[in-house]
Amino acid sequence: MKLNNDLELLRKTDKVSYSDELFGIKKRVKVRHFSKKTQLVPEIDKSYIFDETTTLSILAGFNYNKRVLIQGLHGTGKSTHIEQIAARLNWPCLRINLDGHISRFDLLGKDAITIKDQKQVTTFKQGMLPWSIENPVALVFDEYDAGRPDVMFVIQRLLESDGKLTLLDQNKVITPNPLFRIFGTCNTLGTGDMSGLYHGTQNLNQGQLDRWNIFTTLDFMNPETEVNIIKNKLGKTTKKIKDEINNMVKLANLVRKSFSNNDISTIISPRTSIIWAQNIEIFDNTELAFKLTFFNKCNESDKKVISELYQRCFGKELD
Repeated sequence: MKLNNDLELLRKTDKVSYSDELFGIKKRVKVRHFSKKTQLVPEIDKSYIFDETTTLSILAGFNYNKRVLIQGLHGTGKSTHIEQIAARLNWPCLRINLDGHISRFDLLGKDAITIKDQKQVTTFKQGMLPWSIENPVALVFDEYDAGRPDVMFVIQRLLESDGKLTLLDQNKVITPNPLFRIFGTCNTLGTGDMSGLYHGTQNLNQGQLDRWNIFTTLDFMNPETEVNIIKNKLGKTTKKIKDEINNMVKLANLVRKSFSNNDISTIISPRTSIIWAQNIEIFDNTELAFKLTFFNKCNESDKKVISELYQRCFGKELD
């Protein structure tokens, strides 16, 4: 990846702010960060609402170079939480999704055939990981519990206290940039998929988990906060939709409770609730938007339970 000159000039954090002012949380923590927005800094979502414990955990990662792993069900905003903090710190941020197709060669680099002086030559193409380590970047490993074993052992080297990366093919040892940071997100915290929601997740080596310094869980938020998030995401909207949001969140929480009681096999995530509200604006019909957003992808046994919950919240049956 080519760098802009402004990213190369980030030698040290040059601004001090406080967590209560930047993120709207109660606890006041001093945060050192960059004053200038540069390449790879995410865009700020002004409507974003920060969870206090998760925010403090991530800030510890930035302030003290700690490896932070965030666990939670899908759609709770784990990766977005890191990105929105990075956005306000003007910290370049890069996400890598560790799906089953990502190999160690994708991360570290591999030989590639290029044309030079009208001849085919084999050259080594550096991967994303060595580049990230050498720069002031917050690297986020998404779906950490879905990574392949060969990839996990590469990452394990970075989680050591010195974080040096050895490239055997290149006879090279990379020392991390002092402002390089590592974060991870996962659904299962290394225990594998027990719910049926996350096929492809792995049982993680305890030696790997032990190298993460801070573990935090980002759970579903309280109903009042979720209502405010949906309203903020919609911005200007009709009174009809805003009146429906309370019932939508009530239904989402009933579905989550049913999932916890093993009555159904799926959940409505905050992300799904937001998409449902946005689809109401498109189709001007709450029931149709619910079906197209969530209900149609449920199995038949789940649909019976969810239909009853919908009737309880909205006072009418699903057609």
